[in-house]
Amino acid sequence: MFEKVQTILAKQLRLDPTRITPQSLIKKDLGADSLDILQLLMRIEDQYGIVIPDQALASFETVADVVEYLEKQEVNL
Repeated sequence: MFEKVQTILAKQLRLDPTRITPQSLIKKDLGADSLDILQLLMRIEDQYGIVIPDQALASFETVADVVEYLEKQEVNL
């Protein structure tokens, strides 16, 4: 699951995937802004047919937060 999120983030933020770890802070370490995060989650929603509520979106600080949320939702990436 982490590798899929890592790949999506790397494409979205135009980063080397090796810079992205589960502990990476999405805004601080990866330089994402709120729009980047929204676009990332919209891409995940579109590709996998899920809906991520706004309150969940607000709780995502690290890459691991996104991965854990998707795993709890049993999303098949």
